[in-house]
Amino acid sequence: MYQSLTSRIKGLMGLFWREVAKFGVVGGVAFVIDTGIYLWLLSGTMGAHPTRAKIIAAAVATVFSWLANRYWTFRHRRQANVVREVVLFIIMNGIGLGIAAACVYVSHWVLGFESATADVIAGSVVGLVLGTIFRFFAYRFWVFTDELDQDPGFANDHKILETEA
Repeated sequence: MYQSLTSRIKGLMGLFWREVAKFGVVGGVAFVIDTGIYLWLLSGTMGAHPTRAKIIAAAVATVFSWLANRYWTFRHRRQANVVREVVLFIIMNGIGLGIAAACVYVSHWVLGFESATADVIAGSVVGLVLGTIFRFFAYRFWVFTDELDQDPGFANDHKILETEA
């Protein structure tokens, strides 16, 4: 039984590590795109409109993230119904944003940490980490859901997790 449990855990790790690594790269690049566009807009014509600048920057980063996750991270799982996939992707990103906003709310209004630094740590560190964990599993299990066996690199990975008869 111990041997079986160990092999299942190893199989699970093998199944996730490739997607986790790619997801992390996409997230990092999306963060750079978001931050870069935001700072560029603030230093230019949108200097007096930080909220609008943030919305534009986040929208561009989200489009990049969807394309990169669809065609690279989860390429073996993308759905034929692109509209459904996009709608689910937007919903899951909204929930991820809500997680980050909730972290700021709790830190600022419940715990009383009212400095800008505390807000950044709550939203852009704690909220980002928790939101990213949620997004990974949401994308993997609800957004990009086609069968793994269609890609030869992932063929039969799910069998590792099945119980032995």
